[in-house]
Parts: sequence; C-alpha cells; structure tokens
Amino acid sequence: MSVHIILAFVAFLWGINPPIMKIGLLYIEPMPYNAIRMVLALTAGWIVLRRLGCWQPVIREFWKPLIVSSLGFFLFQIFFTLGVQNTTAGNSSLILGCLPISVAIINHYHGLESINRKMLVSICISLFGVVIMIAGTDKEFSFSGTHVFGALMLLIAQMSYGYYTVFSRHLTSTYSAYQVTAYILLISTGLFILISIPSIMNVDWSTIPWPGWASILYSGLFPLCLGNCLWIWGTGILGSTKASLYNNLPPVFAVITGYIFLSESFGILQFIGASTIFAGLYLAKSSKTASQHDKLNDV
Repeated sequence: MSVHIILAFVAFLWGINPPIMKIGLLYIEPMPYNAIRMVLALTAGWIVLRRLGCWQPVIREFWKPLIVSSLGFFLFQIFFTLGVQNTTAGNSSLILGCLPISVAIINHYHGLESINRKMLVSICISLFGVVIMIAGTDKEFSFSGTHVFGALMLLIAQMSYGYYTVFSRHLTSTYSAYQVTAYILLISTGLFILISIPSIMNVDWSTIPWPGWASILYSGLFPLCLGNCLWIWGTGILGSTKASLYNNLPPVFAVITGYIFLSESFGILQFIGASTIFAGLYLAKSSKTASQHDKLNDV
C-alpha cells in the first residue's frame, strides 16, 4: 500500500510543478532554466543520495541499460520543451497520458515484462480519464500547422521517458534507487549542459529575482531529484507498466491545486475524469505484471 501512496505523492510533486516552473520561465529562457535546475538536482543527488543506501560498483553488463535510461531522461528534457512550445495543452496532456501504452510496448519489444488483460483495461480507463479531464478544462486538441511538429516532439519525449522508466526499473534489481537516480542525473545533466552552454552564458543571472530562483529551487530539488528517485524506487517494486499509470495523476493534482489556490474552475467533467483515472489505478493494483528476465544481458 505504501508504494501507491508514495507514487501518488510523486504525481502531486509533478502536478504542481508546471505552474511553479512558469514563474521561473517569466525571467529565464527554457534551456538555461532546465540546465540550472538539473545541476541543482545533480548536486543534491550527490550530496544527499550518495549518503543513502548501499552503493556498489557498476558492473559492465549494467552500463548499457544505465546509458539507455539516462539518454531517455536527457532526450525527454529536450523534446518535452520543444513540444509544449509548439502545441496545445490538450495535445500535451493526451500524448503524455499515453506513457503506459509506450511502456507496455517497450517492455513487450524487449521481453522484459508481460501484462495481462486487466492491466490493458486499466491503461485504457486511465487514458479515457485524461481525455475527460482535458475536455473539462477546455484544453482543445489541434493537429494543424505547428501543432503537428509539437505533437511529434511530445511523442518522442514520451517514448524517451518510457525507455527511462523501463530500464531504470530493471537497474533497481541490483542497485539502490538512490544510486540509480544519482548516476542518471550525472549523465543526463552532463549532456544537457553541453548543448545549453551558449544559452547559459547569455543569461545575466544577477538580475534574476527571488521568485525565479525559488522556482528553480523547488523544481530542481523536489520534482526532479526527489520525485525521480521515488519514481525509480516505485517502478522497481510495482513494475514499470503499472507504475507508469501514476503518470496520469499530475493533471488531477494540477487542477485541484488551481481550484484551491488560484480560484480556477473544477467542473463535473473534471471530477468524472479524475474519478476515472483513480478507477484505472485501483483496477491496476490487483493486476499482476510478470518480469520475464531478471537480468538485462540480452537487451
């Protein structure tokens, strides 16, 4: 039961992250903003996570899944930023809500996890809940003009996050979630810094007001560092397919937070959508996923 509560907490951290990020993005461009929050997450990861759990040397056969997972996380940061800038919020929510489908496909392709009919039904119910939530918040769908490019970028981002979720889950069979998170942050942050150096140099950091720094501080420490550590831990227990269903909860918490603190609307469709997503999660709790390979030698 505790793992479900923890993953719901992760969804809460991620759900309230977009409005907090928007505050920082008022003062900083997306690329340098992401770079600095990733550096902050990496720093916290190596200071705090390095002291937790049992760390072991990474043996040769586990470097490949570690690299794949890190690249997935890195590519998600790139393509997600491009996607949300070029398409509607409705398109973004729907495409990201398809993560459980991508995770199931990746697991099936690599022969890592098998899923039963009940899990497939859970995925469909949860995705249907996302569609209802979008309808209830008046976030339109559009696949014309630049929206096609944006949707394609988000699809790549979502598939990249799927690979990060799947391969980080199997690393936890040997290594602690703390160590896996720290290594993934190290590799992905290093790659992100390399491509964002010009944009970082163009920012006058001395002019950034405290709300901008507070936005970076929250987004880097909690959703990025703590959230992903707990996410990796949760996928290691539940399996990547079942855990990925919790990725559909952030919009629910975002809407609830907006209703409580920003006086935004919360209508009947949003309530039905949220209830449908929770119904899909409840059904998934009793569904079993089977790991077909304990090791990744053949991946």
